[in-house]
Amino acid sequence: MTSRTGSVSWKEPDETIPAEAILGVFDLVDTERHQSVHFGADNKSGLRSIIAIHDTTLGPALGGTRFYPYVSEEEALIDVLRLSQGMTYKAACAGLDLGGGKAVIIGDPAILGSHALFRAYGRFVDSLGGTYITAEDVGTTVADMAIVRQETDHVSGLPMDMGGSGDPSPATARGVISAMEAVSEHLWGTNDLAGRRVAIKGIGKVGFSVAKRLHRRGAELVVADINASATDKAATDLGAKVTSADDIHAVDCDIFAPCALGSDINATTVPQLACLAVTGSANNQLETPEDAVRLKDAGITYVPDFVANAGGIINIAAGDGGYSSEKAIAMIDRIRSTVAGILTKADELDIDTHTAAVLVADERIATAKQQKEAP
Repeated sequence: MTSRTGSVSWKEPDETIPAEAILGVFDLVDTERHQSVHFGADNKSGLRSIIAIHDTTLGPALGGTRFYPYVSEEEALIDVLRLSQGMTYKAACAGLDLGGGKAVIIGDPAILGSHALFRAYGRFVDSLGGTYITAEDVGTTVADMAIVRQETDHVSGLPMDMGGSGDPSPATARGVISAMEAVSEHLWGTNDLAGRRVAIKGIGKVGFSVAKRLHRRGAELVVADINASATDKAATDLGAKVTSADDIHAVDCDIFAPCALGSDINATTVPQLACLAVTGSANNQLETPEDAVRLKDAGITYVPDFVANAGGIINIAAGDGGYSSEKAIAMIDRIRSTVAGILTKADELDIDTHTAAVLVADERIATAKQQKEAP
């Protein structure tokens, strides 16, 4: 049976699908404790999308749309489940009245990223009635969100000429720097990053912005990216040293900054790390939560990714009631004190920093639930 809104269709489980395949999906969702997961498809435009809503206790679920050529639908589902959970923690730790959600579109945006596809995706988002608010992410742009806006009001991060907050990359980078300053204060007793050696994996929009800000602060840079033109620009403009994407995590440095895709921190790479801290913009930097324990045991200070990279969502939230860059900057700079609090909590409880950050988020969500349930 199929239900339709516009040209986007959502299919209920087909009795011809093996029961174990259906149970596999539900097992994944139950493991991550999500409120709901939605599947959307549009044959004309080629849209295949999954929206995961993790928690809306604090407010509607806000999260970007990742457009990526996943190897399989299972890989896409696992990614959207992890990303949406991270958005819940991100909003909660940042003190925002927002829940956590995320969307993925399966495919190569260079091939499938048409006007028709984003219109269809907008109808998919709109069908959820405001439970989920979308924005840009890897593979999508502010301009794409303007197309989505033609079909739904439930979209953020729009171009500034449409009253939105524009490209979130500079805001995300500013937040990462604030997190690094908190780490520097925690480890070295000063927030001055001059002379610190920082190895950055991923010199995309956010990574390059992080590199520029560090360069202005007098930091020494080592960079890596699969895009040679990006590393060439960093070398020419910022004096960065260049190494391979396979070796960057093992560079001798003060701070390793993962700013590409996730799972860079895992059982294989942790023993190879030669840094004192890990602080970057990538989502899902840990392959598993146990990797945070491995970092702690190795004496490496880790800033949970959903805390360090919250500048983008904070910038979007600052647009509520009319965007103001001054308001956004003030809110983003609070990441420094948030990180300091999490590092202190981890030390006091003798726990890893990921667990400490999740505790902060869970405590805020639990308090909100109690207030809602109170007579």
